[in-house]
Amino acid sequence: MKTDRIIPIVVGVVGIAAIAWFFWPATVAPPPPPGPTKVEAPAPSGPKFPVAQKPTEPLPTLKESDASAVEALKGPFGADQVAKLFVPENLILNIVATVDNLPREQATRRLWPITAPGGVLKTTGKEDKLAIAADNGARYKPWVDAFDKADPAMVVGAYVRFYPLFQQAYVELGFPNGYFNDRLVEVIDHLLDAPEPKGPIKLTVPHVLYEYADPDLQSRSAGQKLLMRLGPENEARVKAKLREYRKEVVAQAAPAPR
Repeated sequence: MKTDRIIPIVVGVVGIAAIAWFFWPATVAPPPPPGPTKVEAPAPSGPKFPVAQKPTEPLPTLKESDASAVEALKGPFGADQVAKLFVPENLILNIVATVDNLPREQATRRLWPITAPGGVLKTTGKEDKLAIAADNGARYKPWVDAFDKADPAMVVGAYVRFYPLFQQAYVELGFPNGYFNDRLVEVIDHLLDAPEPKGPIKLTVPHVLYEYADPDLQSRSAGQKLLMRLGPENEARVKAKLREYRKEVVAQAAPAPR
């Protein structure tokens, strides 16, 4: 398989995994928390959304897949953009880990497959009027644009082709009885349920990090907080694209009509 076919996997699933940065520190952030403890459920009878297509050509090993993925990214985005937007080490493994962590309370930053946006969180007001500034969403535009650019049919076709590597990474993360494709659909559904706040989102700084002032928003998962943090326009764009990806993923899992 040509290296230029691996790029849709990276763009699509990275976009699903993370297009913004989790709550930026007000001063100095504590060390990144350890990865979540895996509690394995009883072995399932089979995947809910099986990957229908089997690879017809040899794949690189998981450990050797970074170089070809990074090189393929340079074609459509350019070397400068690749260096700016992506973290090349352990790319597929970190994509899988981040996707799995998004519905949890925290998504460990050291495992993120993309870089953080420059600058700091833009806010407005003080004390009980402290809120995310309306123009803060502009910081995430390069990541949102990269996600929006990818064609879902091409992304899912390439993802299916390379699925054994994603599944291997999922098993290695501590899910020997799980199926990454099922988890991917579950995570997409979870992200689509993220609230869509109207008006400025108020913040507090109880300790070091910013938190949402609304207890319901603060109680949301890392992934839903990420989407809300993008701003309403970016959140709507990402959700629209996620619906397209879900449709393609589910369609490829459905058995062909006889």
